[in-house]
Amino acid sequence: MSPRLDYAQQSPELFKKYVAFSLATRQGSTVEAAIHDLVQIRVSQLNGCAFCVDMHVKQARIRGERELRLHHLAIWHESPLFDARERAALAWAEALTQLGPKGVDDALYAALRAQFTDHEIVELSYDVMAINGWNRLNVAFRSTPGAQDAAFGLDKAGLA
Repeated sequence: MSPRLDYAQQSPELFKKYVAFSLATRQGSTVEAAIHDLVQIRVSQLNGCAFCVDMHVKQARIRGERELRLHHLAIWHESPLFDARERAALAWAEALTQLGPKGVDDALYAALRAQFTDHEIVELSYDVMAINGWNRLNVAFRSTPGAQDAAFGLDKAGLA
């Protein structure tokens, strides 16, 4: 598949604002960077966003995430490699990404509240919102995985 258009070039002001929003979901966040990484990868997997899966796997590796855990994200429900806090975050991310007709289950929310403060839940929710938006842009306009590696410093991951 070839890219359709460069959305950043077509609307640079909105792009800059969305980048700022996305960065704000992480900067100063009390939620661990590793959880943000796992959430962004998992949501991107669910949305079929090759560009974002590629980008966030490389970012996670640069930050020291273990390779096997990255492979296990697709099967995190069955994998023993994730702790209760990570599981709660991943379940929340999946629920917000694939909203059912009845919204988010109370039991899932209770499990989340057992692991995260109210403030962290909101931070995590904004992070899920941000990555879902990026996924939609990159899927719609067929962004090429790895095309921005040098610009984002992702070539340091050594995964090309």
